[in-house]
Amino acid sequence: MSVSASAPSLPGSSLPALSHDSASAGSSRSARPDGPSAAELLAFARAAVGDAELVASLPLDPEDRTWLRLEGPGGSEAWLIGWPPGTGTGWHDHGGSYGAFATAAGALTEDSLAARLPTEGWRTLELAEGVDRQRVLGTGDARAFGEHHVHEVRNVSDERHSVSVHAYYPPLPLMRRYSRTGPVLRLEEVELPQEWR
Repeated sequence: MSVSASAPSLPGSSLPALSHDSASAGSSRSARPDGPSAAELLAFARAAVGDAELVASLPLDPEDRTWLRLEGPGGSEAWLIGWPPGTGTGWHDHGGSYGAFATAAGALTEDSLAARLPTEGWRTLELAEGVDRQRVLGTGDARAFGEHHVHEVRNVSDERHSVSVHAYYPPLPLMRRYSRTGPVLRLEEVELPQEWR
């Protein structure tokens, strides 16, 4: 794995949550003929979080998230991310990319929607009851997600950093950022790659 330093605001990821000892690595249904499958991205994220030297190479900041860009499999985009206590991504999607992430240290809480949102033609949606999902991914846990995944990822700890690896294919073309008040989800902005790289 090669690493390069970067400095943008990055995302943070539908398949079920997977623990580090699960035999299933995801589904090929999120595969594209020219790129890695979701299972391959998941395997990459798991291998990367198991690389103690790589994880230790990430500088940690007491207040802001930090990251290093990694060389992912098959032309994918991958990141090693440090999460200080109390930080998170806010609600977002991945612009049509599918991916996977794994936790190397600490724990991350993922809130996601079990609903496919329209990608255009709206600014505000009222979500139906029962679409919210929450999972906690502790050290060694991983999950893959599909191209329509909308979530927020947070380190809810008051005192401990978390570290994770995220991989996306194709490389993120954009991210839609959302705000949420109760059942109301509002599209706030669309970020392009040059804004976080």
